[in-house]
Amino acid sequence: MKTAFITGITGQDGAYLAQLLIQKKYQVIGLTRSYNNINVTNFKYLNIDGQITFEECDLLDFSSIIKLLLRYRPDEFYNLAAQSSVGVSFEQPIGTINYNTQSVLNILESIRLLKLDTKVYQASSSEMFGRVNTLPVNEQTPLHPLSPYAISKASAYWIGINYRESYNVNCVNGILFNHESYLRSPNFFVKKVIRTSLEIKHKNKDSLHVGDIDIKRDFGYAPDYVKAMWLSLQQDKPYDYIICSGTSIYLREIIDYVFDYLSISKDKLIEDPALFRPTEIVDIYGDNTKAKTMLNWEYDKSFFDVLDILIHEESANMKV
Repeated sequence: MKTAFITGITGQDGAYLAQLLIQKKYQVIGLTRSYNNINVTNFKYLNIDGQITFEECDLLDFSSIIKLLLRYRPDEFYNLAAQSSVGVSFEQPIGTINYNTQSVLNILESIRLLKLDTKVYQASSSEMFGRVNTLPVNEQTPLHPLSPYAISKASAYWIGINYRESYNVNCVNGILFNHESYLRSPNFFVKKVIRTSLEIKHKNKDSLHVGDIDIKRDFGYAPDYVKAMWLSLQQDKPYDYIICSGTSIYLREIIDYVFDYLSISKDKLIEDPALFRPTEIVDIYGDNTKAKTMLNWEYDKSFFDVLDILIHEESANMKV
């Protein structure tokens, strides 16, 4: 039986990844900063509650990581933990950059010093690319991060490459574009749009407040993207992969689709300049050719297909 560590396990990606690994008969170890802060809601929803072993681990504490690595000697280590909000990163740039880089350094250095064969998956982000000159983005596109969060992810990305090239640590960077599911946190755009729209439909809210929606993003379906994470660590050699749908869509189109689906008047939409970010990517989408070719990863959903899934699931689970 293989053993896998997952940080950030209570979030959307961590929960779906845990479910996938359990299905594949892994021993899943969830690393948490405190036993008192474990939210099992997502595990219960996916019917995997009680099938995960939790261990306390502060990723900023080098000795804490080494102790657990020596105890379990995991085959795979999925590092999904991060301060992951772009908006919050503008408010807390130092904390975001420090945590999102130091945690990665501690993990990789621990594996290097212990001379383990553990394969590491580092969760990178399309936000790293920022301002690009040509689309679609691929694995050779230069990075031009536009937020403290993007800077932190770009730094962690290069740390992973350096440990792979300099110390022969088996580290894969998975560069995921936006990916959504019912388990997405409420502060993310698509989740906010769908949930608020349903509340408007049921007359629990009057309007949807948004920032700049005349920008385009590449969106996909989280459970499918998680499969690519796992596939990336099943290869003989570590590489970096872009995981995306390959097309972009205006945020305004998403709102229009949800409003039309739920028969909500467009006058319920309020564009609030106070919600605009200091810097913004106008359009970005990726090229998933490498992941599809080398990993045999399959993905063919349009984001309207995904929205149908999300609206139905959110509606079915909403308490009116």
